Amino acid sequence: MDARITLRVDGEERSPTVDTRTTLLDALRDRLGVTSPKKGCDHGQCGACTVLTDGRRMLSCLALAVAYDGAEVVTAAGLGGGDGGDGELHPVQRSFLDHDGLQCGYCTPGQVCSAVGMLDEAEAGHPSHVTGDLARSGPAALDDAEIRERMSGNLCRCGAYVNILAALREQRDQRAHGAHSAQHPQGAQDDRQEQREAAS
Repeated sequence: MDARITLRVDGEERSPTVDTRTTLLDALRDRLGVTSPKKGCDHGQCGACTVLTDGRRMLSCLALAVAYDGAEVVTAAGLGGGDGGDGELHPVQRSFLDHDGLQCGYCTPGQVCSAVGMLDEAEAGHPSHVTGDLARSGPAALDDAEIRERMSGNLCRCGAYVNILAALREQRDQRAHGAHSAQHPQGAQDDRQEQREAAS
């Protein structure tokens, strides 16, 4: 049986007609031509198909498209662009490039979407399997063990894990510095002054 659904994909509203057994991944790739999420294992074990739906990361190969009628779906291709659509990279994408966090690149769209979702989850205080203090409120402390655990659902056959970890450490630090700057604007000005002096 077919059903017409509406998805807002990377900022654009799309209304494909799909078989009710069609996965979200197949709807994106085969019906809408959105090829950023990749089909790796098709069993929810590799993470290559990870997208963000309504702001939460998910494995699109395990979800029926009809269950997400009306959802906002963001793929790695839709993360960048800035407000003006100028093609600017998302900060996580930039960190992956700067730290060489990819080789063949097949898993990278899923890694990037998972990383964005993971950072947001940690910022919201969601614990992971390795979180020590479950009573702690506020953002989760993203040490290396936390990052590895939270990203463990995304496999990289090329073995770029060391550089992916470095990229996510950078994002963790940038977010922490951004929060510090927002709370302490004078401190942020002092930090920038110290950076200018160190560079000269």
